[in-house]
Amino acid sequence: MQLFVKDLTVIDSSYLCPNRGMVGQSWIVDVVLHGQLDQQSMVLDFGQVKKRLKAIIDEEVDHKLLVPAGHQAVTLTEGDHDMRWLDFDGAGGSIHLYCPSQGLALLPTEAITARSVTDYLAAIIPRYLPDNVVRVDLTLREEELDSACYHYTHGLKKHDGNCQRIAHGHRSMIEVWHAGVRSELLEQRWAERWQDIYLASVEDRRQLADMHRSNAASQLGDQSHYGFSYVSGQGLFELIMPRNAVELIDTDTTVECLADYLLRETHKWPEVTGAITIYAYEGVGKGAIASDE
Repeated sequence: MQLFVKDLTVIDSSYLCPNRGMVGQSWIVDVVLHGQLDQQSMVLDFGQVKKRLKAIIDEEVDHKLLVPAGHQAVTLTEGDHDMRWLDFDGAGGSIHLYCPSQGLALLPTEAITARSVTDYLAAIIPRYLPDNVVRVDLTLREEELDSACYHYTHGLKKHDGNCQRIAHGHRSMIEVWHAGVRSELLEQRWAERWQDIYLASVEDRRQLADMHRSNAASQLGDQSHYGFSYVSGQGLFELIMPRNAVELIDTDTTVECLADYLLRETHKWPEVTGAITIYAYEGVGKGAIASDE
């Protein structure tokens, strides 16, 4: 017998890619459970499917930085009090983190893909299910979009949940309405500007010399990289990113603030002469609206 659940949850994370750098991603999760009927004549109660599997997925990969631990570009070093240094030598410049280990998901693979994340979760999930469930099939898929989108990474230091981790992200569409008409041109411009971007609050910027740098990051200078640091409920988070992969924001990077930032920045473009409305998405099916009206 097979039991299925479509749209079980959405994984909002970022991952490291040798060619693209740090990539924000949103995967929709579908699941099929194979097994025998239990004493309730069920493979597993739907409430338990949603509760147990979502909790495992959230704990293992959601709102984390997914690291291809088997790739030669990755170097991991243990620190004190469950802290970890991560050095990543990407084609677009090196990336360096110092953070609690819970902010990272170390996958035993050379590349982070929907398939490798699926395999990683499929090896973990059955440990937490009853014996009558003999197999779990997961499908990770991107939202089908017919408009422009971008991949961004950020951290929300004031958040009381896992959004406070300094390197988690989203694949997000955007709607830009100009003088009452939706503008594919303006949407595409934002998609190009924020493709594989790290969005950072100005107030979190630090001089590299003042940060907890690994040996690999010790020779970097402020001319090539930005440094960011903050303390949140889960501990100290520090990130060093290539300048060309960062956009500095003068507010926090909540989706509400980003929608307002998008509105203000769009008005700076010379062809924009009418009222603007921005629908800024944070992953799948949710976001914020900022408008002149």
